[in-house]
Amino acid sequence: MSAPSFVPTPTLRPTDVAYRGPRRRLGSWTADRPGEIGEDGQPGGERFGVQGPDQGYALLLARTLVPRLRLAPDEHVDDAVVGCTGVALKRSSLHGRAPVLADLEVAFGLFGFFDDAPPDALAEKRRGLFAGVAHHHHYAAARAIADRVPEDLLRLAPSEAVSQGLPA
Repeated sequence: MSAPSFVPTPTLRPTDVAYRGPRRRLGSWTADRPGEIGEDGQPGGERFGVQGPDQGYALLLARTLVPRLRLAPDEHVDDAVVGCTGVALKRSSLHGRAPVLADLEVAFGLFGFFDDAPPDALAEKRRGLFAGVAHHHHYAAARAIADRVPEDLLRLAPSEAVSQGLPA
């Protein structure tokens, strides 16, 4: 931008107006502030769950599958959704992506929620596992459901995972 004609311009420019960058930081940068993830990656342990992008979307996907669920008279839809959503989120995070419908189909399929008459052993197991997990005080029980499903099984294709079923 040009200056008005009445502003005097010096004939010589001062030598101290040259650009001076910030001082150089010695060494490499490290994530050492409290909110940053360090070299060890995401923290892990009991009740940490699995980290992944857009995990809330799994609840919306799970609600679309509710009409297909076959529940025993003493089972509740909310318990099935909460328990299987944890399994689906575990599967999606193992693949490094957000949850998709196939993750939820695998989770519900592993516990026989799509079967009209699941095997008696599976029905009895899921009745004990899923009882009351929708209540927020039962987070540990919901996590235990996801922890029971081995990672090797969740890494399989959806049809293979459901056909293999849960280990005894």
